[in-house]
Amino acid sequence: MASEEVRAALLQAWNEADHWHVGRYVIMPDHIHLFCSPARHDAASVSKWTAYWKRRVSQLCTELQPLWQRDCWDTQLRPNDSYHEKWNYVGNNPVRAGLVRCADDWPFQGVVHHLVW
Repeated sequence: MASEEVRAALLQAWNEADHWHVGRYVIMPDHIHLFCSPARHDAASVSKWTAYWKRRVSQLCTELQPLWQRDCWDTQLRPNDSYHEKWNYVGNNPVRAGLVRCADDWPFQGVVHHLVW
């Protein structure tokens, strides 16, 4: 999954799936971590939103199918949780996996929207 093709498809799908905003993300070879926040008051559930963009990425990257696990795993940050601290942990996944020495060297990460916590 860690490729420019998948990153481009994800960015397109996340921009089309307008119920939620994606903040920071990291694409690993076999999974994705992302932070998101509702973009509107009537936002679909996280599971419905995730199903939509997974389906869209599959349409854009047909040679990668099957690509996705059935559901998604999500957790909600609480008011006293630190987005920055959580990102430091998630953003260091490529380092812990031995893919890079420094998290900033991993090319398959970024920010779509700046989320305020």
